[in-house]
Amino acid sequence: MSKRDYYEVLGVSRDASEDDLKKAYRRCAMKYHPDRNPGDHTAEVAFKECKEAYEVLSDGGKRRMYDQYGHSAFEHGMGGGGPGPADMGDIFGDIFGNIFGGGARAARRGADVGYVMELDLEEAVAGIERQIEIPTLAECGHCHGSGSEDGKVDTCGTCGGRGQVRMQRGFFTMQQTCPNCDGRGQVVSNPCKACHGAGRVEEQKILSVKIPAGVDNGDRIRLTGEGEAGPPGTPPGDLYVEVRVREHEIFHRDGDDLHCEVPIRISQAALGDTVRVPTLGGEAEIRIPAETQTGKVFRLRDKGVKSVRSRVPGDLYCKVVLETPVNLTAEQRELLQQFEATFVGEQGRKHSPRSATFLDGVKGFWDRMTS
Repeated sequence: MSKRDYYEVLGVSRDASEDDLKKAYRRCAMKYHPDRNPGDHTAEVAFKECKEAYEVLSDGGKRRMYDQYGHSAFEHGMGGGGPGPADMGDIFGDIFGNIFGGGARAARRGADVGYVMELDLEEAVAGIERQIEIPTLAECGHCHGSGSEDGKVDTCGTCGGRGQVRMQRGFFTMQQTCPNCDGRGQVVSNPCKACHGAGRVEEQKILSVKIPAGVDNGDRIRLTGEGEAGPPGTPPGDLYVEVRVREHEIFHRDGDDLHCEVPIRISQAALGDTVRVPTLGGEAEIRIPAETQTGKVFRLRDKGVKSVRSRVPGDLYCKVVLETPVNLTAEQRELLQQFEATFVGEQGRKHSPRSATFLDGVKGFWDRMTS
């Protein structure tokens, strides 16, 4: 039976990036992992197929050989005619891997887990402790993570417990991960019935997470050792909690500063007034000078956010916005009409300097267009 194309196995295009390959492999591995499909031979074969495809395509040298020669790149041995394409790629990969430390098997651990926590602005600024529930792979309680039903593990007969095997290729001797024990140096002859020898089981984990005061959108909190349990004899991964701050109805956060809009009436803007404004710590006052224009910004020092990093509070910036009155009474309408009548002619120019300048600009524009 011919092998499927590795790109087809992972469901990616031939120009897929390393990131695309990694994401595709994770999806494939999660779908067909033996822990999720106990006793399913088809899923087991698919899982091995995904793993084989990723091992080749994630290695730059092997991927180039595969793109050029296909599966045949890894089927030729060290014959009398010299090494085939796969042998050359493997030899050079192993030589340089050993020189730069890549030949020794890296220490394995459980996978890291990500969790997104949504907070209100007030919660992010003040800090909060919250319980979360996450799906994860935890140490099997039946075998205590050993993967063995009777608690016994045997030394791997292939590598003698070293986790590495040596291979002779022509003049070269190379060391690689033992294919029998996957580098652990031990094998289980009597697999645990609860976890089928994996040493891990799926479960919902409940954790209490303390969010420090002053966190911002996108900040991540690391909980060491709270990720997925690793294979037998390896440490667990970490849990990363990413903070997402919901949009606030009044304030917009920019770093340690807060911004808001404060509506004021035309009389307040023209005559001046003292206006109460909200802050995260209670109410404050801003003094509106007479003849204030819409859009003017007032700064309240130390009324922003005390950052989780700098611990220095930011400021609150209040932009006043002139609000047009609605639902006028007959008396209010008459008063406004009398008020508007005082702006007629040249007398009105000194009361509305921006309007007068704008009208002069419009007149000059039309004169140039018609000349």
